Amino acid sequence: MFRWVFVIVFLLLTWYSSQTIRTAFHSRTWQLVYLGSVLLIYGVTFWLLFFFPRQNQLGIFRQYLMGLSMGLMVFQVLTVFFLFLEDIVRIFQGITSYFSKGTRTEDFFLPQRRIFISKTALIVGALPFGSIIYGMFRGKYHYQIHEHTLTFEDLPNAFDGFTITQISDLHTGSFDNPKKVAYGFELINQLASDIIVFTGDLVNDRTSEVDSYQDIFSSLKAKEGVYSVLGNHDYGDYTTWESQQQKDENLLAMHQLHKQLGWHLLLNESVFLERDGEQIAILGVENWGTGRFRKSGDLQKALESVPQNQFKILLSHDPSHWEAKVLPSPNPIHLTLSGHTHGMQFGIEIPGLIKWSPSSWRYKQWAGVYQKGNQHINVNRGFGYIGYPGRVGIYPEITKITLKRA
Repeated sequence: MFRWVFVIVFLLLTWYSSQTIRTAFHSRTWQLVYLGSVLLIYGVTFWLLFFFPRQNQLGIFRQYLMGLSMGLMVFQVLTVFFLFLEDIVRIFQGITSYFSKGTRTEDFFLPQRRIFISKTALIVGALPFGSIIYGMFRGKYHYQIHEHTLTFEDLPNAFDGFTITQISDLHTGSFDNPKKVAYGFELINQLASDIIVFTGDLVNDRTSEVDSYQDIFSSLKAKEGVYSVLGNHDYGDYTTWESQQQKDENLLAMHQLHKQLGWHLLLNESVFLERDGEQIAILGVENWGTGRFRKSGDLQKALESVPQNQFKILLSHDPSHWEAKVLPSPNPIHLTLSGHTHGMQFGIEIPGLIKWSPSSWRYKQWAGVYQKGNQHINVNRGFGYIGYPGRVGIYPEITKITLKRA
């Protein structure tokens, strides 16, 4: 039933928005061209979404088609908004004209749509449509380096100035340009941080997505090593498997892959880094998220061997874990590093003026650094993308964090 409601809504949107084309260009021909093109795009998208099994060989095509459909939907919603407001005025004018005649024998008529309104609607609708197309071809590889200096009173002296590079949410199955990805990894290595951490979602669905990217991913180097955790997509929960055994083998292959890449995968456990006789703890938990997301993370288990007064850095994919489990923990964690939100891959960021994304409607901590008391969390905007094959306003992020002693 949902599928057909979906189809009917988009058919109505398409027909109504086509009136803008007809009015603006005085042409029924252009209206028909628009209708035919949009219905073809929506038809193929609808077929791939609901009737065609997910196949890796169609993954990139599916992404671009969905991105184009998303842009068209935004265009249509905006143009229909203008048309709807104008039609309310037209109906009111028609009713007023009808009764002002002093007789009801006159035919009821509506004033014609104004060309100016239709052209304005086209311009307003075209701006976000163009941004969405730009985001698909340029924005998704427009890497941004975000640097933060965080100060802690109880940071061990030996780790004053310790640097961390964080990346998150590669979603390897979405990539379509290995050279651009390799360039991003060069930027990561150029930061020359003491450690590199990856906070989950290496793939969309299957471990095999990484096959052609292993050389790039294994190029990461840091003095104190590369540490990683799993994200909700890394368990294979969002695709169909022939058997539970096949799914289990995929997860085992994921664990082995991190080792092959030279990344230390932390599965509800901790490791200690030592300098000049002083230590900090690096903890990593499996995915834990509020709502419908997988809850495999066990913070208590990861903290078992970590003293109360130890300086701690936690890798946890989903930022909702922070308020739900991390802050209430009796063993306080100084810094949590998360990802997951992608900043919805869409938003507006002007430093010092505005920082907004629809992601803020779902997550209190959705991008950047947040603090409560002496505890901090950084939410990385993600290196890759999924669903919509692009980024508008919220660009792929590489984070460098420097720890300082107060």
